[in-house]
Amino acid sequence: FSSPLSFNRLVPAVAPTDIMMLRHFTRTANLSSARRLSSKAPPSASKIWPSAAAAVEDLKPGSTLCVGGFGLCGIPENLINAVRESGVDNLTAVSNNAGVDDFGLGLLLQTGQIRRMISSYVGENKHFEQQYLTGKLEVELTPQGTLAEKVRAGGAGIPAFYTPTAVGTVIEDGGFPIKYKDDGSGDVEIPSKPRERR
Repeated sequence: FSSPLSFNRLVPAVAPTDIMMLRHFTRTANLSSARRLSSKAPPSASKIWPSAAAAVEDLKPGSTLCVGGFGLCGIPENLINAVRESGVDNLTAVSNNAGVDDFGLGLLLQTGQIRRMISSYVGENKHFEQQYLTGKLEVELTPQGTLAEKVRAGGAGIPAFYTPTAVGTVIEDGGFPIKYKDDGSGDVEIPSKPRERR
C-alpha cells in the first residue's frame, strides 16, 4: 500500500534548461487544493514566470518539492539554484536521485536546505551520504516505478494504490532506517513503518 503525493502548487519551468517542472507538493487528498496552481496566481492565470527567483519566491520552510529529470538530465537547474539562493530550508525533496556533490539537488544538500529525501537512487553524492549517516538527513527509499506512480496518483487525486513491488523486502516489512540518531551511535531514530498488506 502506498500513499500518493498530492499537488497543491505547480511551479513551471522558466528557461529551456528547466523543461522539467519543479513541483511543490503537500500530502493531501483534497482535490480542490490538489488542482490549485499557486497561492499567488489563480488557475486561469499564465503559468509563465519572469524569472526562476519569482517562481519560487513564496516557497516556505517545510515545503515538499518534486524535482523532475532523470539522473542529471532534464533537471530544473535554474529553479534549484533559485531555491538555493532563497535560503528556504527544512525541505523534503522527491526525486529519482539526490544529484551529485556540486550539481542538481547536491547544491541544496550542500547548504543543508533538504531535511528529507524521497528517492529511488541516492548513490553519487558524498554530502548525501555524510548527512544521512550522521543523522542530519531523513531518507525514504522508494522503488522507481512506485515513486513515479505516487506522483501520478497524487496528481490524479487517487488516495492510495497497491503494488507488488518490494514485497518481501525491508520496504514492505518496515525497519529501514529513515533517520539515524545524530549522536554518532549508529542507532536508528526513525525506522520505516510496515506497509499495509491485503
